[in-house]
Amino acid sequence: MTYWLQELQQKRWEYCNNLDAAKRDSRTSPTPSDFSKGLVAKDNPDLSILSQNASAERARTILAVETSPTELVGEQAASQPAPVQPSAINFSLKQWSTEIKNSMSSLRKGNNENRKSIFYTSEEWELLDPTPKDLEDSMALEEKRKNFAEGSKGLTGSAFPFDFGRIPQKPRRPLKDMIGSSKNRNSSDSSPTEWCSGNGNKLVSELQLKYQSQQEELEKLKKDLLSQKELVRLLQQTVRSSQYDKYFASRLCEGVPKDKLELLHQKDDQILGLNNQLEKLNLEKDSLQQEVKNLKCKVGELNERLGMLMETIQAKDEVIMKLSHQLSECEDNTSSQSGAVNSPTATCINKELQELDRLKDNLQGYKTQNKFLNKEILELSALRRNAEVREREWQAKYTSLEAKLCQIESKYLILLQEMKTPVCSEEQSPAREVIAQLLEDALKAETSEQPEQAFFKPYPVSEYDIYGFQTVPEDDEEEKLVAKSRALDLRSLSLSENREISTGVKWENYLASTMNREMMRCVELKNLIRSGIPHEHRSKIWKWCVNLHVKKFKDSTVPGYFQTLLQNALEKQNPASKQIELDLLRTLPNNKHYSSPTSEGIQKLRNVLLAFSWRNPDIGYCQGLNRLVAIALLYLEQEDAFWCLVTIVEVFMPRDYYTKTLLGSQVDQRVFKDLMSEKLPRLHAHFEQYKVDYTLITFNWFLVVFVDSVVSDILFKIWDSFLYEGPKVIFRFALALFKYKEEEILKLQDSMSIFKYLRYFTRTILDARKLTGIAFGDLNPFPLRQIRNRRTYHLEKVRLELTELEAIREDFLRERETCVEKRDLISDDEEDS
Repeated sequence: MTYWLQELQQKRWEYCNNLDAAKRDSRTSPTPSDFSKGLVAKDNPDLSILSQNASAERARTILAVETSPTELVGEQAASQPAPVQPSAINFSLKQWSTEIKNSMSSLRKGNNENRKSIFYTSEEWELLDPTPKDLEDSMALEEKRKNFAEGSKGLTGSAFPFDFGRIPQKPRRPLKDMIGSSKNRNSSDSSPTEWCSGNGNKLVSELQLKYQSQQEELEKLKKDLLSQKELVRLLQQTVRSSQYDKYFASRLCEGVPKDKLELLHQKDDQILGLNNQLEKLNLEKDSLQQEVKNLKCKVGELNERLGMLMETIQAKDEVIMKLSHQLSECEDNTSSQSGAVNSPTATCINKELQELDRLKDNLQGYKTQNKFLNKEILELSALRRNAEVREREWQAKYTSLEAKLCQIESKYLILLQEMKTPVCSEEQSPAREVIAQLLEDALKAETSEQPEQAFFKPYPVSEYDIYGFQTVPEDDEEEKLVAKSRALDLRSLSLSENREISTGVKWENYLASTMNREMMRCVELKNLIRSGIPHEHRSKIWKWCVNLHVKKFKDSTVPGYFQTLLQNALEKQNPASKQIELDLLRTLPNNKHYSSPTSEGIQKLRNVLLAFSWRNPDIGYCQGLNRLVAIALLYLEQEDAFWCLVTIVEVFMPRDYYTKTLLGSQVDQRVFKDLMSEKLPRLHAHFEQYKVDYTLITFNWFLVVFVDSVVSDILFKIWDSFLYEGPKVIFRFALALFKYKEEEILKLQDSMSIFKYLRYFTRTILDARKLTGIAFGDLNPFPLRQIRNRRTYHLEKVRLELTELEAIREDFLRERETCVEKRDLISDDEEDS
């Protein structure tokens, strides 16, 4: 139970620290390791890191009790077979504690395998908020305690591997030794003798080692002294020989030949050398003789001590043998008289031992409880201080917002009063000043020059959203107000959605369940994708969806296929490269990743489009492909974005969708008209009444999958479902957009206002959840077979119409050649060329 309490205490501390560690936006990543891999990976979400309680963390680290390296704890112990208990006598509380630790291994993460919660016991209660000096003292005591524990390892035992702080602990007998002591008394008669003999030999060996070390030091000092004396003697001989040579040379060098003089010098040198060797040998002989004498003395002394010790051991052995015989005789007599009943004395001793063990266990339990409570007070105090800091911050923020709200309300009341009963002319009206001030405050850019004010603002509208799209235009003041209002509405919707169960939790659970297996198509995954993929997991899911659809294509290609295509497109003449270069900067000018020629996304966009044009020369490049690739590159790398484009063009869309005639796109517009008349008959009749051709608006929706037609949050939710389910999603959301604003469109009563409204109404739809509910709920049933059948039907009609148009064109050309009056007329194609 104590171990469980430690684990709960540790998890609570980690959880509370995680709450204080970072304040994340609802769309930021809870798992940074699984963040996006595309262009948006460069834009890390802003985190407001708060400083942790340094003193509490340091105290917990110093007072931490590390797991003994000799014990298996955690996953390693859990993988081992359960220990087998040989008998009830060998039951050990320490082993029981280790088994509890092993049962907890599945609840402990890898980061905390060698860390346990801290229990601190001390009579000094002021250490709940320790000073630096106390922490240093504690560290020193911990080091001493560890050294002592290593030195006494194997001689002392403990019921639990806990550290009792500053209270010194005496060596205790393990509980299993106490329980089994009475059984081991009659084990054998030779055991006392063996024990005493072992202790005696150990003592003798220790004395011999100590004496030998002292003698070695003495011999070393003697050798140093002799070497110094030898050096002095050699120096003296050298001086004498030099004086002798000088004297001899001065007396005899005049009459003696040089060769004889040299011979004499050589003989003198030989004599001196022999004398030196003789003296060295004499000294060595004396030292060896002295060493032999010393060794003989040592051996004699050791033999005397050994004899005395053996006599002492023999006497003790005799006494122990007598006592053992007497004890065995007494026990035999007692057992023969009373059977299995122990003598009153032995029973009393056993009871006293059991009571002593119980009291010791209680004492250790109270100490453990004391440590736990002290640690609990330390943690609760730190958590309470953190909660107070958070409360003060929120209170200050609330006060600032309330004051700002009062100021705004005051200005609006003045404005309303002036609008109701104007007292001045329009030029001198104070309402103009109020309106100007309100507009200035609303459009004021968010800067870092005033950090206090920026901190207290509920939601500062940044220049770009998380996808890199510009939120507020730079030039038009009216558009700035509309864009900022739209951004605030989106924020309000996201906050209201966070009150319910977040889809991020469902995604985390699903991805955790697929860690050891591959993802597969299923109803659960489809529902999760329809609800929207979280920002931090979108790269992974998009890549999986693309690979799912183009697996047959990728299996038939060689490694490095994309790089080969790109290299060929760059080295050889490519007719599509000129048009690609013209459209690069016109792709997404409102996205910072494609806004300038030096932007990172421009080069990647160029590479993908060139590689695709080389793979599919029939299409080459069509306006619209650049936007599809630009959206894919926000979450995918170049090669994955290339295969994403292959998925859209060659798998999802019909043939001739992106060719010069745009045959597939024209067919889908007629299919969409049929669905409008079936799903939204009132709206379709309204358009027919005022002769509004809404396919002029929807044509671009289908061609680029709603890019630049809806707000970015809704756009990427549409793409989530589109990459998983296919082109049917485009029809669903196109109908859902009209149904979302059906009542507003029906109120318009002329073709010009209707067409003007259709050009911008999709940018006013902000509630992605409502739109998704309409697309996948209200419009059901929505069978794909019906769309395919209608496509086949309309495809034949469009082909017949194109054939008729081609025949008319040929007739016109022939007539122009034969008729002189019509030779000056030219067709549209000829004018373009």
